[in-house]
Amino acid sequence: MKTITRPPAATELPCVSLRGSGATKQSPARDGGDCFGGKASPRNDMSPTTSSRTTQVFEGNTITLDGESLTIEDVVTVARSWAAPEGIHVKIAAKAQEKIERARRAVEAFIERGEIIYGVTTGFGAFKDRVISPEQTEELQHNLLMSHAAGVGRPLDEATVRALMLIRANTLAKGHSGIRLETLEALLALIKRGVYPVIPAKGSLGASGDLAPLAHMSLVLIGEGEAFYRGDRMSGAEALRRAGLAPIKLGAKEGLALINGTAVMAAIGALTTWQAEGLSRVADVAGALSLEALHGMAQAFDERIHAARPHGHQMDCAAHLRRLVEGSEFLRLDDPNHVQDAYSLRCIPQVHGAVRAAISHARQVIETELDSATDNPLIFFEDDGRAVCLSGGNFHGEPLALVMDYLAIALAELSNISERRLARLLDETSNQGTLPAFLIRQGGLNSGFMMTQYTAAALASENKVLAHPASVDTIPTSANIEDHVSMGCSAALKAREVLENTESILALELLAAAQGVDFRREMLGGAPRLGKGTAVAYELIRQRVPFLEQDTIMYPYIEAVRELVSSGELVEAVAREQRSKEQGSKEPKS
Repeated sequence: MKTITRPPAATELPCVSLRGSGATKQSPARDGGDCFGGKASPRNDMSPTTSSRTTQVFEGNTITLDGESLTIEDVVTVARSWAAPEGIHVKIAAKAQEKIERARRAVEAFIERGEIIYGVTTGFGAFKDRVISPEQTEELQHNLLMSHAAGVGRPLDEATVRALMLIRANTLAKGHSGIRLETLEALLALIKRGVYPVIPAKGSLGASGDLAPLAHMSLVLIGEGEAFYRGDRMSGAEALRRAGLAPIKLGAKEGLALINGTAVMAAIGALTTWQAEGLSRVADVAGALSLEALHGMAQAFDERIHAARPHGHQMDCAAHLRRLVEGSEFLRLDDPNHVQDAYSLRCIPQVHGAVRAAISHARQVIETELDSATDNPLIFFEDDGRAVCLSGGNFHGEPLALVMDYLAIALAELSNISERRLARLLDETSNQGTLPAFLIRQGGLNSGFMMTQYTAAALASENKVLAHPASVDTIPTSANIEDHVSMGCSAALKAREVLENTESILALELLAAAQGVDFRREMLGGAPRLGKGTAVAYELIRQRVPFLEQDTIMYPYIEAVRELVSSGELVEAVAREQRSKEQGSKEPKS
């Protein structure tokens, strides 16, 4: 069994954005988002009846890898501690150690008997039929890392690198790879000491796994390549020296075991999926606040409508929306002159619910992958104890490629419907004069929020390009031996870009909806109440952004609200208020 805990001061850890290079630092994260300084939480479903950042109870500060029970929350917890690596200790379970050592003895026996094993006593790829002598097996593995480190582009950030090293270690802990225990412990030492290999983001075909980026990771183990250490970029050898570590010499099969797998796409996928879960709830809040600003109707969220089409995530979303707007005095009651709202308001549960379903599916696939053996060949043992080495294709990233494309498409839809609500907030014709044109006084002299929709439209259009599936493309490699590839890493990187764009679009909608609420409050007079959930979001926005009486420089306000979205602070504040009210309603009355 594994135990995992977070460091005592986890919420104060500085964090790195998934957007930038490994050296890009930000202020401490509050509660999630793409900076892992907040809380990781177990979420087995997307139900709004539980907090989007529910805290898991951990004891101690150790995660024990057994190859069987790693979760997305575990990955996030370890990733977010990149700047304080000593806060979490990662070790290998005793039972897993036994499996690792047994498989290693099998590799050594294969070599001693002179068996022909792919990647152990043969070359790689199109060189699969070139036999390598037992005396050259160690040189073969060294050469593999040197030749395959051919990635390009900006380096992955430290949080992602930390995540992918953890995932690769967990895969090797399953005991099918034939790696030595001391080599695996050397990889864990990089995590423990905060040595983060410089890994270019591009160059993986997703079959045979993430070869190029994992080769860059593995170079540092042998004192080659480059690494970040305490914020500085340096040679791998120097990073090891400063961290008090020594380079290792690879044994037979170890280079192949280290680089032949899906750890990079799985890491990006895990972190993106975790962020997407919170973002889907932000979208509900934004939609509900826009509904109030636009004098919309809550009838479309009626439980009976969604029970008649019982998609679980749609029903959950509708229930969440009902709680968000509960008690609101900004909504339209039955009105014969306005019997229903536009689709972008009326169909929020159907669209957001479908997005939640896609995110839930991504979680299921990713968590299966986290505890899978994804290299080749794999070592197994027959009932009589005889070891066999089987060649297969578990390195092929198709399951992740498809689900990351699906996630990108779903998040693009979340951005599309948000952009349409934003446009409706700004267009006095579309909103039938409910709000002034572009949410500003003295329109013409002032342009108001006009450009916010330009930005949202640009990002939504970019998302449509990024939503084109990577998984449908393939180019044969290695002299047509590896003749179908997944492009899973590209799919994961695209999904992350779509998510980041969607964060910004939702921030723009929230910014405009708060402005619209203030205009509606003027029209209504008195002190009309917002919904129980939307009131919390509105107040949080107003703590950072004032009502805009006239034109001003917009981008600092946009960034302030985007930070509320990406950090998880907004969705957690709303969830906390809802939990408080639910607990209060359950207390016995005296």
